[in-house]
Amino acid sequence: MNAVRLTPPAGSVRATIPLASSKSESNRALIINALTNFRGTLHNVSAARDSQTMIRLLQSDDPVADVLDAGTTMRFLTAYYAVTGQYKTLTGTPRMCERPIGILVDALRALGADIDYLKNEGFPPIATKGFSRNGTNRLAIRGDVSSQYISALLMVAPILPDGLTLELTGDIGSRPYIEMTLRQMEHFGVHTLVDWPNKTISVPPTPYSPADYTVESDWSGASYWFSMLALAEDESSEIELLGLKEASLQGDSAIVDIMRPLGVESTFNATGVVLTKTQAQPSLAWDFTDCPDLAQTVAVCCAVKGIPLTLTGVESLKIKETDRIFALQTELRKIGAELVEVEKNTRYEVRKTATIDAIPTFDTYDDHRMAMAFAPVSMRQEVVIEEPGVVAKSYPSFWDDMARVAGVQFEK
Repeated sequence: MNAVRLTPPAGSVRATIPLASSKSESNRALIINALTNFRGTLHNVSAARDSQTMIRLLQSDDPVADVLDAGTTMRFLTAYYAVTGQYKTLTGTPRMCERPIGILVDALRALGADIDYLKNEGFPPIATKGFSRNGTNRLAIRGDVSSQYISALLMVAPILPDGLTLELTGDIGSRPYIEMTLRQMEHFGVHTLVDWPNKTISVPPTPYSPADYTVESDWSGASYWFSMLALAEDESSEIELLGLKEASLQGDSAIVDIMRPLGVESTFNATGVVLTKTQAQPSLAWDFTDCPDLAQTVAVCCAVKGIPLTLTGVESLKIKETDRIFALQTELRKIGAELVEVEKNTRYEVRKTATIDAIPTFDTYDDHRMAMAFAPVSMRQEVVIEEPGVVAKSYPSFWDDMARVAGVQFEK
């Protein structure tokens, strides 16, 4: 399918959505369980392409590990293969091979890993070629580039002969994702010493214990439904999202607090959370440092509602599946809005500039979050989204779930 045409709902929006499982939790659980020699039992593992790719590669004896476009899979497997002494070539899509990995490789080399770059220095493809103990058990690593580097190192730290202490330098981005990693490690028997004021995390050399683990539903995927309810015209609209917990490991559960001033109230129950409409505030400012994957969703929602939005903490968006800043700037113009850089790389504003009557066609840039962030625009007007299959990366059933609340027609 080359495009999907979405048409607004007729009347009130009412739906119960069985959300996809969290790929963030799934990918961490898969690596940790592999480090128990696959002796634990994982439940509700994500069907997302990233997680299924992780499963396939962990089970494969092939010397080449093609992660496709899965950044988390690339980074976690690099650490896993390196520290377990496996000889592997890791590669991916052309865009994946443009995403930096040098900070992680430098850290792993310092610990004793033998890793070569096969093309461009600092970028995949790379080859892991064994591991030799060298006595290093303390590293300094930047905290403001990618929490995935930090999580990758933390998860393999218990099997290092001397454990590992990480010193995080600079600002710490996406801290909830680091905390998610630590709490999952604890579930499998590894207790860490965390000193956030001094930015150090110490992991003892302790074998993981096999355990059962059930993955929560995906808060990142939930964010699109918050946006859909915020944009629904009928004030009696209501959406129930199944499988979410109020006390979640996932940083993207921040969407509850972000969307409240945009007119969405959340009420938790035994099966998930019920979303209802409330009065929106006239403006919003949010620091997305701990939840950068929510930025696109919130930017689009504010643009459509005409609510001025100030975004900070979005520096990492330029090195995601696409340059998400550029992609947002380009696509928001199609609905009469703009994303303006107010302070270089650090502060942006979303402003509504015009009313557009035409049916917009949104490009997706091989980025699942671009497709799903713009889908809620269909609550207000007909839209076309190109290459809708990109959602398979994280939320394969998204269009089926969309059909519960809007018209969905695939086009060739």
